[in-house]
Order: sequence, then C-alpha cells, then structure tokens
Amino acid sequence: MTEKKLSIFENYLTVWVLLCIILGIALGKLAPSVATTLNDFSIYQVSIPIAICLFFMMYPIMVKIDFTQVLKSAKTPKPVLLTLFINWAIKPFTMFGISYFFLGYLFKDFLTGTEILANGEEVELWRSYIAGTILLGIAPCTAMVLMWGSLAKGNDGLTLVMVAINSLMMLFLYGPLGSLLLGVNAMPVPWETMLLSVAVYVALPLVAGYISRKLILKYKGLDWFNEQFLHYLTPISISALLLTLVLLFTFKGEVIIDNPLTIVWIAIPLFIQTIVIFALGYFVFARMLKLSYHDAAPVALIGASNHFEVAIATAVILFGLSSGAALATVVGVLIEVPLMLMLVAICKRTCYLFDECHLDAPQCKATVAS
Repeated sequence: MTEKKLSIFENYLTVWVLLCIILGIALGKLAPSVATTLNDFSIYQVSIPIAICLFFMMYPIMVKIDFTQVLKSAKTPKPVLLTLFINWAIKPFTMFGISYFFLGYLFKDFLTGTEILANGEEVELWRSYIAGTILLGIAPCTAMVLMWGSLAKGNDGLTLVMVAINSLMMLFLYGPLGSLLLGVNAMPVPWETMLLSVAVYVALPLVAGYISRKLILKYKGLDWFNEQFLHYLTPISISALLLTLVLLFTFKGEVIIDNPLTIVWIAIPLFIQTIVIFALGYFVFARMLKLSYHDAAPVALIGASNHFEVAIATAVILFGLSSGAALATVVGVLIEVPLMLMLVAICKRTCYLFDECHLDAPQCKATVAS
C-alpha cells in the first residue's frame, strides 16, 4: 500500500488561508463597489456567491461519507450528548463571562463612546460589542465544521449526525438563550436565515453526495470511486474554502481596515473563548468519557466553532448594519478560520492521547503498534 502524501493545498493550507484573507480585505478596500454588488446577491442574509462556494466545499466531504457509518454513529450517545452539553450548557455562558470580563472591564477604557441602535436606543459601545460576541456564542457551527472534522480525520458520520442535531436545537434554543443573555425581550430570531443556511450549506450537498455516491458505486464500483473520482474531487473542497474566504473578507474588508484596534480588543476574548471551549471538550470531557480520537476531534471542533452567518444576520436585525454588535460578529469570521486550522493541527498532533487512533502521526503509529 503506497503512502498517501498531502497535496500542495493541504500541506500549505494555513499559508493559502492567510493569503486569501489578505486578498479579500484588499479587494474589499480597493474595490468596495465589487463587494457591494456581490453582497447584494443574497436571500434572507444568505449570500448566494458564498452559498455556491460552500456547496462545492461541502459536497466532496458529503460524498465520502459511508451512510452506514452515520447510522452507527447515531447509536453512540456519548459524543452526541457531550456535544449538546458543550454547545448549549457551557459555551453561551463562558462566552458571556469572558467577553464581559475583557470588553466590559479590562478593555472598557479603550472602547469609549456610544451608538444609536436601529430602534433609536442609545447604548455604550462596549455593551454592543459584548452583544455581538454573545450572538456568536449561542450559534454553534452547522456547516464549515464538516470541513474541520474532515481535515482532522475525525468521524465524518458522527460529525454529520451532530450537525443535524445542533441545527434542530438552534431552532428551539437560539431565541430563548439570546433573550436571556442579551436581556432583549422577545428577541427576533432570523428563522429564514437559519433554515435557508442549513438547507443550502448542509442539506443540499448531503442529498447530492448521497445520490451521486450511490450511483457511482453501482455503475463504477468502489475502487474507481476511491482511486479516480476522489483523486480529482479532493482539491475542489480546499479551493472552494479558499474562494469562500476571499468573498467573506471582500464583503467585510473595509470594516476591518477602518477599525483595526477595536478588532484587536474584540478578537482577544473570542480567541480565549475558542481555546477554552476546545480544551474542555477535547482534553477534559472527551478523555473523561474515554472517547476515541475520531469522535473526540469533531466533538471539540464543533464546540469551538460558530455559525457566523446566523450571528451576523441577528446582529443586523437587532442592532443595525453599522452597529458594534455587527462588527463583533465580523471579527468572529476574521479569526475563526486560522484559529480552527490551528486546532485541527493540535488534534492531529495529540491524537495519541486517545484510543483507536490510526493517523499517520508517529505517536499514533507507536500507540497502535504497542
């Protein structure tokens, strides 16, 4: 059996990501009319260009999934229950506490000023920034986490099950949790954004992947699927991720450049929150429950990532497009991809801490051999 080597996309993915972020920000600043035109192609705050890119990012992942493994994953409750516990019982409240400590106490003197919200109410800027971080904290990722789980060589079937369950939980818990932590009575929930994003980002590539996998295996066989089809398909997923980043930061480039120091202050609690949640899920709870690496990695990565489309849409509805809350959700986009790639790398380097690890890392090979 020949050793599989990483492609140039996978080997230098962090470099490509940083270059795409820089390119997107530069385009957004130098050609704002292009960004505005592209951003106008949206339905219920869901960008059509980004939706197309995300489809091609998700489809190669979905088509690889053996759906018999999905059924098996659904019968193992521990990782699913742990994911729900982290996302809904811990993460919203740690986000509130950490962001309030940094933005409402340590950095408060750097975030002076007030703003007028969409409803005409005047609030201090630091409170608006905290509101944006809360909206990120109560929106677990239901799309790009499939990419992170796949890069970490986690259990794709389990990731898909947990994404489906989290999508359903958002429909019931997003509004009440937001109302509790924001203190907004009857918080408007962007149902259209939530449902459409799940349908476009998850359901559509899932159905396409399932049908095409079934047809290819029937007419071409498993060997052709693995050796030919996937060989040409794999770079498409990474390319779509990079193009998605260019688009995202083209839309938000001018905002990021115009608020550099503010973005630093907001990014610090978001960074710490992500690391804390990941560490709790991966190094503490997953090991306590004796999960395998292939279950532990996606559990921790789902907890660490956010559904920024829903968070941005809610911030715009509640507080206005130019609000501090909307800016805070954009900062979530800015730091998430590089940070999640770092966490994927941590997972792969520490896989030997868990049982049933079969990665190519030397530590894992030594563990399996022993």
